[in-house]
Amino acid sequence: MRIVKITEKTVQFGSAIAFFVLAGNLMTKGGISRRIVRFANCLVGNVRGGMSLALVLACAFFAALSGSAPATVIAIGTMLYADMVDLGYPGDRTAGLLVVSGGLGPIIPPSIIMVIYCTLTGASVSSMFTQGMMIGIVIALVLMAEVIFFARKEKWPKQQHKYSAGEILRIFADAIPALLTPIIILGGIYSGMFTATESAAVAVVWATIAGVFIYKELTFKEIIPILKDSAKSSAMILFIIAASTAFSWVFTYSGVSQAMVDAVIALNLNKTLFCLVVAIILLIFGTFMEGTAIAVLLVPVLWPIAKSMGIDVIHFGMIVCISNVVGTMTPPVAVNIFSASTVSGLKMGDIAKAEMPFLIGYVAVFFVCVFSEAFCTFLIR
Repeated sequence: MRIVKITEKTVQFGSAIAFFVLAGNLMTKGGISRRIVRFANCLVGNVRGGMSLALVLACAFFAALSGSAPATVIAIGTMLYADMVDLGYPGDRTAGLLVVSGGLGPIIPPSIIMVIYCTLTGASVSSMFTQGMMIGIVIALVLMAEVIFFARKEKWPKQQHKYSAGEILRIFADAIPALLTPIIILGGIYSGMFTATESAAVAVVWATIAGVFIYKELTFKEIIPILKDSAKSSAMILFIIAASTAFSWVFTYSGVSQAMVDAVIALNLNKTLFCLVVAIILLIFGTFMEGTAIAVLLVPVLWPIAKSMGIDVIHFGMIVCISNVVGTMTPPVAVNIFSASTVSGLKMGDIAKAEMPFLIGYVAVFFVCVFSEAFCTFLIR
């Protein structure tokens, strides 16, 4: 009965997933994503490795639009990867950076996995989003620091064209409708004007208005193929969720979940060690299961234990959500690596090796979250 109730709660966010996928495609085709990339490039492109810095910034901006890691990888990778390789950036390292930077998608709000977690635990969506924004910015800064290190060490290219103040202002003015997108979406959620699901629909409407009427790069005739592509992508995601949820039902009713809970309780752990054990369990599950299914499977089992130990619901939520994202970058499933392989044409194994330095930085921030409740909650206290 518990699984049925949880599944019903999760299904209601299927429309949000579909709308965010559609919004991401409309933004890419309608010129929003390209202007975000151009604006990011004019800000940091003049330093050595500047386009890699722009890639991280663009992924952070796009994360606030789509909430999806694979969508972020594909959208930004399609616009930047080929040009970066042509300019002399190492292809494997660039693809690896794209994989990890795409992991900002579900951390910087709006985030589907955060909404589902809040549904399962009763946590505040706005509080989760507030903390997620802060942690996403920290991860982006860590990745940019790593880019600067490797750019100097490996002599990555430096952009020859220097943007004047006038050019930067013109690019910024052109990007205003694109930059307004996350403000409209997140502002509406934080103000209580609409729910997370409704925000996805608003994102679709605004992306259509910007693409058709403001930038005029999108025609109504082009919207039909976009709808078809979005439907296919959404169906694939929802099928994965459905299959994983069925697996979670079997997993629960076979007694494995309860056995795991009993084993954890028997260890008599303190809060810190419990969070570490949960993090390791989630990381292991994330290597072969879809993130939403992991939340459906384990959160209802683990959260009551965490609550009884006095662990903050937002702190626990950050552990759940970030560990799920790490799973998208970790073989064998590694949907982010698969997406980057599609964009770059490189083998998944080569990308997995090249991403490791950046993944280590991402995971380092994750373990700060695991061991520090204050880091995960100070903005909402």
